[in-house]
Amino acid sequence: MNSKVVMWIALAMGLYGAFAYGLIHYYEDDDQSAQMQWDEKEGYNRQYIAKLQLEKVDLDTILLDIGSPDITEAKKVESDNYQITFYRTQHRHSDGKTTQDECTALLFKNGSLIGIGESAYNDYKSYVATFDNQ
Repeated sequence: MNSKVVMWIALAMGLYGAFAYGLIHYYEDDDQSAQMQWDEKEGYNRQYIAKLQLEKVDLDTILLDIGSPDITEAKKVESDNYQITFYRTQHRHSDGKTTQDECTALLFKNGSLIGIGESAYNDYKSYVATFDNQ
């Protein structure tokens, strides 16, 4: 092989390696909600949740749009699956921990949104208590 061809191949491989290294170590994912500061994320969650309509959105859509919940619980009651998720929407304690009183609850029945807010969590507790007492 010609020495110039070998040199160009070596140069191309070196540039490719440098590009791959830079991409892996310096490229940040462009998921907006993942890069937000906690206060921006709270505001984003509040605005998103305010636009939700009951029984018109499912859990998978919400997970794709705003990510994993801060807190979640789930229970199967007879043939129905109930899941309550909590997304942080207001700052109350500067302790580095997210608690339910800093979140808005979203209640899902079989993956469909059926409740929002404190009443949703009360409904969830009621469904679970009814099942547990049977």
